[in-house]
Amino acid sequence: MVKVGIIGGTGYTGSELLRLLLRHPRVRIAAITSRAEVGREVASLFPSLRGRLDLAFSDPEDDTVLAGCDVVMSATPNGIAMTHAPGLLAQGVRLIDIAADFRIRDVALWEQWYGMKHACPELVAEAVYGLPERHREAIRGARLIANPGCYPTAVQLGFLPLVENDLVDLSSLMASAISGTSGAGRGAHVPMLLSEASESVKAYAVGGHRHQPEIAQGLAQAAGRPVEFVFVPHLGPMIRGIHATLYARLKDPSVDLQGLYEERYRDEPFVDVLPPGGHPETRSVRGTNLCRIAVHRPRGTDKVIVLSAIDNLTKGASGQAVQNLNLMCGFDETEGLDDIALFP
Repeated sequence: MVKVGIIGGTGYTGSELLRLLLRHPRVRIAAITSRAEVGREVASLFPSLRGRLDLAFSDPEDDTVLAGCDVVMSATPNGIAMTHAPGLLAQGVRLIDIAADFRIRDVALWEQWYGMKHACPELVAEAVYGLPERHREAIRGARLIANPGCYPTAVQLGFLPLVENDLVDLSSLMASAISGTSGAGRGAHVPMLLSEASESVKAYAVGGHRHQPEIAQGLAQAAGRPVEFVFVPHLGPMIRGIHATLYARLKDPSVDLQGLYEERYRDEPFVDVLPPGGHPETRSVRGTNLCRIAVHRPRGTDKVIVLSAIDNLTKGASGQAVQNLNLMCGFDETEGLDDIALFP
């Protein structure tokens, strides 16, 4: 049994971690921390966990709380995990950061996009980017995982077969993606109010979103050279889910795109390539760790359009973290992650 600790378990990512880990047959949740809720019973904050978890929130500044864990998962805002990482690693505790502290290899670029000084830049190079479909073997032996962002997961999985095989013009990559309101976190923000977000779709951060350099970095690594990538995120009137529409120019329009995607993801337990003409829906992945993908070539063009759908809280955050936990601990990759999507 692996003892797992959670830093910052009061948000949507933390609650999703709890939901997944409580049904994991090889995990025991040993501690969960929160500065604001120290001493409060977790089930009193999340009534859905009544009768399932008898644990109170601990103080994250108490060094003894997490020291006895085998793995710690940080579900905090950006900038927090990096303050805990050196101490935890020194005690032999492995760390999965679900925020962005270790995702971007260029520390100066990270500081530019996230507006703060990095607390432990010496650990950034060691961190393994936790996209299993790209870095499975490195994840198995890692002691520090940078769990990918939600948009980067949907976009990279959609583009990977094309850029890995040098099939598209790398200056033509574009993505338009819609996220549910839970992607903004649990804090009180006027734009996330029901009256503001319901019955409306809007673009935001068009001039530059924090996930853009993360996506560009991953695609460049897969391609073996730099890429030009344009990304436009949108907020949609749903609670959870991401739908990404990806565009690129094919070098050879005669390539068998359907066969390419089916072969690339044939053995991936959490990527489902739909049949020709398919259109993935966010509701078809709600509450699951699946990424559903469809690939299209508009008639009479040299373009390719890829559709990618995930649950932003699961494959886009906590589910992928549990997938990484399974790999790190030598478990079956799918343990605790075999949920069927909720419908309707």
